[in-house]
Amino acid sequence: MTVTALAPTMPSARDAADKLRCSVEAVQIARTCEIVDLHIDTFIPTRLWGYDPLAHHANGPLGGVFFGHLDMHRMYEGGLTGAMWSITTNPFRTASARWRVFLKNLERLRALIATTLGHVRIARNLAEYKAARTLGAHVCLPAIQGGNALEAAPDGPASIPDDLVTRVTLIHLTSSCYGATSSPFALAARGRGLTTAGRELVQRLNERRIFVDLAHIHPKAFWDAVEVHDKTQPLIATHTGVSGVKRSWRNLDDDQLKAIADTGGTIGIIFHRGFLAHRGGPRDGAMVVEHMEHAIKVVGEDFVSVGSDYDGMIIPPRDLRSGNSYPRLVQHMLDRGWSELRIGKVLGLNALRAFGMLRPE
Repeated sequence: MTVTALAPTMPSARDAADKLRCSVEAVQIARTCEIVDLHIDTFIPTRLWGYDPLAHHANGPLGGVFFGHLDMHRMYEGGLTGAMWSITTNPFRTASARWRVFLKNLERLRALIATTLGHVRIARNLAEYKAARTLGAHVCLPAIQGGNALEAAPDGPASIPDDLVTRVTLIHLTSSCYGATSSPFALAARGRGLTTAGRELVQRLNERRIFVDLAHIHPKAFWDAVEVHDKTQPLIATHTGVSGVKRSWRNLDDDQLKAIADTGGTIGIIFHRGFLAHRGGPRDGAMVVEHMEHAIKVVGEDFVSVGSDYDGMIIPPRDLRSGNSYPRLVQHMLDRGWSELRIGKVLGLNALRAFGMLRPE
């Protein structure tokens, strides 16, 4: 892999605006701001069928439905400066296999990043993020989706090598030994709250200063986690909609938004239209901004972020189906009268502020 292949010539702002059907102003803002996406799943297709995220792809055979949203070229073109790269747990493996496969996949992610010749760098704290950005790199913040990856870890979160993981989503689409999912399709339910093991996991993540992510969790388990969580550390929900705009099993209500903001955390708004769209509402990427605006009305503009869930089996609005489309999101923000200050906060500054609270250096 050559440096040229990984760092293509950036199109002019005018050419990019014409391609994306947005204003030059939107492109320039996207290129000026830090854009930090709290949840991308691009490592899933890489693991499952060898998708190469370093090659330049179109939107895939389904036109950006489910997968094919991101690669390094489109991240570069869209201005994505950092993201939480998720390593998703297969819940149907045994506990020991989940831990063993997680370690293998973490090494695969590190090896992939090593081939980028410095164009992608891992950051374990805010100081490392800033250093990587000074060098012009995209910053990978490794994350675990499905805390049950840690069930057989000999020393829980402390067993993760080199403090590489910055976030653990406690529960995913199935209930686990740690507690209940919000999914109505869960194959097993172990009550609705956190188990004793789940409460202990929250506390041990706090000890390691790893973000506790409350996406996907059942409401009762959500409040159990809030109860035992270290109040001096920020909670996050990395990819969610808000029930104040559309009621859904995946969306958070206003009290939940406030609980996260009260810790100094942030809420990442997902791009999946199934959790966003409602009768009479926007049919394009403005639906993402509509959910952001509701959250801002509830908790303020310092506690809302981007959490696309790109490559995570989602169907984005048609104008946000490619990872170079972050300027399109900016255009929707401008169309709704957002200031550049608010745009900058939601695109990345809020996520970085929360990261700095947790791990400054």
